[in-house]
Amino acid sequence: MNPTSLRLAGKHALLTGAGGGIGLAVAQAYLQQGARCTVVDLSAKPSAELQALLTAHPEALHYVPADITRMDEIEALLASAEGRFGPVQVLFNNAAVFDMAPLLESDEAMYDKLFAVNVKGMFFVMQKVLARMVAQGTRGSVINMSSQAGRRGEALVSHYCATKAAVISYTQSAALAMAPHQIRVNAISPGVIDTPMWAHVDGLFAKYEGLPIGEKKKRVGLAVPLGYMGHPEDICGPAVFLASEESSYVTAQTLNVDGGSVMS
Repeated sequence: MNPTSLRLAGKHALLTGAGGGIGLAVAQAYLQQGARCTVVDLSAKPSAELQALLTAHPEALHYVPADITRMDEIEALLASAEGRFGPVQVLFNNAAVFDMAPLLESDEAMYDKLFAVNVKGMFFVMQKVLARMVAQGTRGSVINMSSQAGRRGEALVSHYCATKAAVISYTQSAALAMAPHQIRVNAISPGVIDTPMWAHVDGLFAKYEGLPIGEKKKRVGLAVPLGYMGHPEDICGPAVFLASEESSYVTAQTLNVDGGSVMS
């Protein structure tokens, strides 16, 4: 393939939550399209899958362990990213955690955990990347990861739904704030995606809904209009599009990638 035809050639992309699932799949897609990628996850050492990708792309991939709920670690990861590949032109803001409980049993610890990562961490990674883009005159692209859970409430998933609704709201506000700088801010709202996290999610639904293990996963897949759960690779096309110049007139949008579950 001609390098000049690659859709992200020469761009430096920063991806959080890239140890597996959607983040890892999008990192692979960005590399295939010519980007250099700084990938971030909580673990001190990269996952086996991410290590394999690092081994295959030593000149184009950089791993930084970081806890995005800590401001000092956000600053350190950005310094490391810029030190390796220069200014960040694309942010794929993906790191998130999930938990659930009946509304009347949901405690402060669960609330704090979900909002610390899914809202506080998401916002301040975005804010600090945007500040650098403005200072450097970069016409960049930020892609925040929401969820179909952010489009509606769910009885057992109140805190997670609220965090993902906040992602959509912050995306819209940031897009308007950054429009004078020609920096685009959008979000992707996946539906049910078959990632390793679903074993945890399925187990929680089994606990609270009295279902056999695997039953909730089966049901939610069948409930999708297209009839099946998505895969991490289904997010890659939209993620590349929003990172590329093909979406140069798209900002403040949240793109549903959910097999038809949400219509807007």
